[in-house]
Amino acid sequence: MASLTLSQLTKTFGATHALRDVSFTVAPGERVALLGHNGAGKSTLMKIVLGLIAHDGGDVQVLGAAPGDRAVRRQVAYLPENVAFHPALTGLEQLCTYLRLRGQPVRDAMGLLERVGLGHAAKRRIGTYSKGMRQRVGLAQALIGTPRLLVLDEPTSGLDPVSRRDFYATLDGLAADGASILLSSHALTEVEARTDRIVILSQGMMVANASLAQLRQQAALPIQMQVCARKGVADRVASSLGGVRFNGSTINLSFPPDQKLARLSQVTALADLVKDVDVIPPSLEDLYSHFSKQVRI
Repeated sequence: MASLTLSQLTKTFGATHALRDVSFTVAPGERVALLGHNGAGKSTLMKIVLGLIAHDGGDVQVLGAAPGDRAVRRQVAYLPENVAFHPALTGLEQLCTYLRLRGQPVRDAMGLLERVGLGHAAKRRIGTYSKGMRQRVGLAQALIGTPRLLVLDEPTSGLDPVSRRDFYATLDGLAADGASILLSSHALTEVEARTDRIVILSQGMMVANASLAQLRQQAALPIQMQVCARKGVADRVASSLGGVRFNGSTINLSFPPDQKLARLSQVTALADLVKDVDVIPPSLEDLYSHFSKQVRI
């Protein structure tokens, strides 16, 4: 059974349609990225899933119950983009407070802080923490009680590259243990390689819901190929492939996806004239732009 099921979810604010018939699921162990421009409906959707606001139409099932159900709340974790903690408390004191509120043993606090890379700063006041460190306190708080569904809104905001890598490694471990993850992010290059499926909202409508490979197949956007010719033969390679030469010895090609194998055969036939080749499929940014422009209201 899916951890989260949305069926024709609809929400309006006066004359504004925040969500229009949005339907998708998140299965146990699945990492789903929720993408969309500001105002696309991401935050509204998350608030409905968390039981903070009611929906107008459709159906929402969270772990088999209605959003906000008392039993469900204990199994759902939320991490907002901008966390706020008492600056006078240490990281350890703050986490102990949350553990008591959740009815969990305070002895788990240090282990949770170490899990998010804050063991060394556990006894420092949160007022001395950087934004990235505060965000990691928020992640530690979200992990209390081994949640079955995590709802994460721009969770890597303020994290440095190494911390972002460690954060996604933590998510990988949670998903491997069966947790479901719904993650909203504007950092498309991050989610491109670290999520199983991508849902794109535009003007309150779901315009895409598939894996990255499936989205590339559906969009059928051109593939880029960069061929590095050996010294002195770049013009000959460019002429043979019908490509555009740039940066000295590199030839750039652009072609439909169904021509990929034929183009690779052409490059292979040039044998010793070619030093290297890179095939560059459409990025998630390209796909996001493509699908977002398809909305017609």
